[in-house]
Amino acid sequence: MGTSARKLIGTVVMLAFIIFYALFAMAAAEGRISEAPKLIQTLAYIVLGLIWIVPLMPLIRWMAKPDKS
Repeated sequence: MGTSARKLIGTVVMLAFIIFYALFAMAAAEGRISEAPKLIQTLAYIVLGLIWIVPLMPLIRWMAKPDKS
């Protein structure tokens, strides 16, 4: 598979994941987190804002892999 095809597929998968993750994060933030103390809320928002990177790192590495020539 060529680089441009991997990047196209990876971009579509990444966008779909981020949309679903954003909905999950909003639901989590609206639920129990909104009732927590301010320090816990801040930590939860930081974690929710950064944790999406972890499952996407293998996809990003795959997208950046050079072609086998």
